[in-house]
Amino acid sequence: MVEDFTIAPEPFGGADARWALAQYVAELVERFPEGFDPGRGAPPDEDAFTPPKGVFLLLRRDGSVLGCGGVRTESPGTAEIKRMWISPELRGRGAGRAMLSALEEQARRLGFSRVRLDTAAELVQARAMYAKAGYAEVPAYNDNPYAAHWFEKGLL
Repeated sequence: MVEDFTIAPEPFGGADARWALAQYVAELVERFPEGFDPGRGAPPDEDAFTPPKGVFLLLRRDGSVLGCGGVRTESPGTAEIKRMWISPELRGRGAGRAMLSALEEQARRLGFSRVRLDTAAELVQARAMYAKAGYAEVPAYNDNPYAAHWFEKGLL
């Protein structure tokens, strides 16, 4: 079942984006056995999610922010999806897949031919969604201390 929501670009430093990112961090603090420190991995800077380097998206329903995700330059021709979060109230309703598709489309618009992402071992549902969306598991391409799985997908 797909809910009625919108997904649109938002400035990474804006109040709604900061709120969504705080929700993302709070959830990971709860889900990871040893907590989550967003400063341990390479914290993204605002410029990384600003065209032409990348973009940040928010998912809204009835004006409420219920999801976010960013795409940024990882290397020439390759984008990386970061900070993807969907509110628990929308999970299982197509919002995660819609956000992933929107991020892929933004990567295409920015001229990338493939997209990568990493995820933690604890995020089993996310890994299943990535596999279903055509992502293949690849060797580690970064040193994110929270990542246990790395994925890649061609955007042709």
